[in-house]
Amino acid sequence: MKKITALLLCLVIASSAFALNAYSADEKEPLTFSQNGKFRILHITDTQDDAHPAKDLETFLRLAVETSKPDLIVYTGDLVEDSRFGDSFTDDDPLSEGVVVEKNGETDIEATTKNIEKAVDYVFGVLEEYKIPFVVAQGNNDHKCGITNEDWLRIYAKYPHCIVRDDSDDADGRLDYNVIINGTDGEPKFNIWLTDTGRGGINDDQIEWYKTKSAEITAENGGKPLPAFLFQHIYTDDVGNAFVKCSPFDNGARAAGTGFYRLNPETSKGYSSYGYEPCEPTAQFRAWKECGDIIGAFFGHSHIDGFSGTVDGIELGITYGAEFAKPGPYGYRIFELDENDIKNYKNDVYTYEGSVALGNARFELQTDENDFFADLIGRIIAFVLNIPTFFEKLFKIG
Repeated sequence: MKKITALLLCLVIASSAFALNAYSADEKEPLTFSQNGKFRILHITDTQDDAHPAKDLETFLRLAVETSKPDLIVYTGDLVEDSRFGDSFTDDDPLSEGVVVEKNGETDIEATTKNIEKAVDYVFGVLEEYKIPFVVAQGNNDHKCGITNEDWLRIYAKYPHCIVRDDSDDADGRLDYNVIINGTDGEPKFNIWLTDTGRGGINDDQIEWYKTKSAEITAENGGKPLPAFLFQHIYTDDVGNAFVKCSPFDNGARAAGTGFYRLNPETSKGYSSYGYEPCEPTAQFRAWKECGDIIGAFFGHSHIDGFSGTVDGIELGITYGAEFAKPGPYGYRIFELDENDIKNYKNDVYTYEGSVALGNARFELQTDENDFFADLIGRIIAFVLNIPTFFEKLFKIG
């Protein structure tokens, strides 16, 4: 995978009573493990495009579904780009990007909504063709468009296979919910949590909702926590605990804070473009440990990271994005669960290679995370991007 070129370019809707649930297990057939006892989950994130989508986006989506053959698709937000001037000349409107329309210094909600609907349909319209259920966790750019979560629920409700609800009652009206996957015997076997991180992260109300709901599910499961994945757009700081301090000359070294860190080779895998600093467990992570159900939590937001690492028994991972108006890498993550051995699931990352223009678009299993030259460029980029943080922390320490 040509990470060197990509990395160089990096320098330069309402309450649970609201009746707009797009897909309800009470009304449709519930999600169920296949007769062979397997269940495949495709994780895609950050298409972050507008009403004039990138030429490779549709091919990315179709190839991702057709190569992974999922039973469920998880989309972790940033469906749309809110507003940014200039893109990478990837579409038929190269001088502008973003769905937000401004008039007289204010957002034109009607025109913006039309742009959002067109951009969303370009992604979800493709997914609908495959008749595979898909779930959504809101991203920060989705929140920055000027429309409400009630508006988003109306948009999601147009897609018969889209599962989105608002089951939490946090003060910000975030869209939080869970989806149960039944085993071949019809009994609950696995759980998927979808958490809305708003513009900047999780709030206390959402953590309390998760703890309460998790306790209910555990009680219904005979007092035993139901194994679960959690998906949300913005990652928790706990991903830094998948890294260990190292020399700047070590393979995979990335600048973070006042030092250099790399993915822990004993507990992690994949490729990190950015550096992440270890930290004390966050309130959200502590809640996961308290409830005992989360075996993996996976995120988007970073765009050019594709890694995962086990932290205190929970696998934490960031998946590559698919915004072709920005340099890659681009990719998806695929999980395969076995109902008879849930905790030993498969977890692989595939990267998008080639392009539609070159006629060689394809996905390849990520295997080159230790490429020397890519790592060298990654170290330089991570160091340059980390300079402001370095001096800020150095000043505070002094």
